[in-house]
Amino acid sequence: MVAGTFDILHESHINLLKNARNLGDRLIVMLSTDEFNWSEKQKVSYQEYDTRKYILEAIRYVDLVVPEQSWEDKALYIDMFDVDVFAMGDDWRGKFDVLKEQFPNLKTMYFPRGKTSSSKIKEDLWKLYQEKQNIK
Repeated sequence: MVAGTFDILHESHINLLKNARNLGDRLIVMLSTDEFNWSEKQKVSYQEYDTRKYILEAIRYVDLVVPEQSWEDKALYIDMFDVDVFAMGDDWRGKFDVLKEQFPNLKTMYFPRGKTSSSKIKEDLWKLYQEKQNIK
């Protein structure tokens, strides 16, 4: 299982999904809802939940996409789907190790964050937009 917003899907997302899928026989993606992103992370996604879900469901490494509506959903889905491995990017290293207390057999894996991120793409697009505005 992996969890995230997966806004403006990019190469590093695909690598995470591929690597996580290779750890087991299926991959469940917990996709942060728009409401969860705003209320808990103070983030607004460029793409709405339904669009992000549609894109993820089209990726061959993904078997199931479920909504993440609260931090507690991780434990709920780990229990519901009898998850063996929970994987995230290493920018979240250690933040979900607490799940091992509730699920002693759960492995938590943190993959290196790639050179690309949705935040970086958004920043680059904003800079490009500003540059183009100054040219006019």
